[in-house]
Amino acid sequence: MYDRVEAPPASRTDFVLESIKEAILNGKLKPGQALVETDLAAALKVSKTPVREALKTLAGSGLVVMSPYKGAAVRTVDAAMAGSVYDVRMLMEPEALRRAVLLGASFDEAALALRDVGDLAARSLANRRFHRALYAGCGNPLMIEILDGLRDQAALITVAGWGICPTWDDEAAEHRAILAAAVAGEGDLAFELLRRHIQTFADRVVEELPDGVR
Repeated sequence: MYDRVEAPPASRTDFVLESIKEAILNGKLKPGQALVETDLAAALKVSKTPVREALKTLAGSGLVVMSPYKGAAVRTVDAAMAGSVYDVRMLMEPEALRRAVLLGASFDEAALALRDVGDLAARSLANRRFHRALYAGCGNPLMIEILDGLRDQAALITVAGWGICPTWDDEAAEHRAILAAAVAGEGDLAFELLRRHIQTFADRVVEELPDGVR
């Protein structure tokens, strides 16, 4: 399940945190799947303490839900969650990109992210990197912090959406168009292309996902 099998001596909690997060975001740990501390500790060759701390952190970022009776589980993606996350993204991310273009920010990292193709895990990570590279140069630390706070949940929604209907080829073409507009200094066009890109994906995913908050 995990690409790494033995924790380094330093920062075991960080190691466990990144290992579980990666397994969630690449689909190895499925939405709704129970996260049993003893099983995770054995798989990662650590004690239960760093696992417990990692799960608390993941609950804070929205990837895990904690129940006093059922324990921890991977968060289930539903229409309410997807709609909330993508509503905020549509309000902020295109404007952050437009500001980055106006400030003359570099989009080299976004271009590099577009080269990463492969399995679902690689695509998910590349998608995260691409979108962050678009708004990272917006010049507003609070805007960046808010959007960064949505990255994990957005990635979980993206993986769920691809599971319903793989549309990454269409999205890759949209990514190239967004990047081309940004590099060309066309902030308004980049804004509109990114807004449409986020809206299109959100509409499709919200329509297909179950209702309710879980």
